[in-house]
Amino acid sequence: MSRKRFIVELGTGVDLHGMDVTKAACRAVRDAISRSCLCGVIEILGRDRFQGLTVDVLVSCPSPERVDIDAVKAEIPVGVPSVRVTPGGMQAAGICVDAFATACDTIVVANAAVTVWVETAPGEPGFPERH
Repeated sequence: MSRKRFIVELGTGVDLHGMDVTKAACRAVRDAISRSCLCGVIEILGRDRFQGLTVDVLVSCPSPERVDIDAVKAEIPVGVPSVRVTPGGMQAAGICVDAFATACDTIVVANAAVTVWVETAPGEPGFPERH
């Protein structure tokens, strides 16, 4: 078996009113996967389903220790997900609107890189030939 990168997509997510880094991270992952079509897994590799996929997610946000990793994993609709969170993203001055949340005047921004890996076997397209 050989593991090959199939696609890398980037996304951005924001929580405007709650300073919720998990919400921002989930939105960043949804943003990335909303622009990704994995039709090549079926049409080029000839798979019936999305078996043999691994999805690695890297999220960068303020306060990474507050991110609910399981909530971010739940955003991945196919494959076997893994999630890493690193410090980064952005905080910006916002405005607190009591109807949305309380005691919140900071906008939280998260970025995500979503990488889909495909396991290929000998004879499958994309499997490296030995010389």
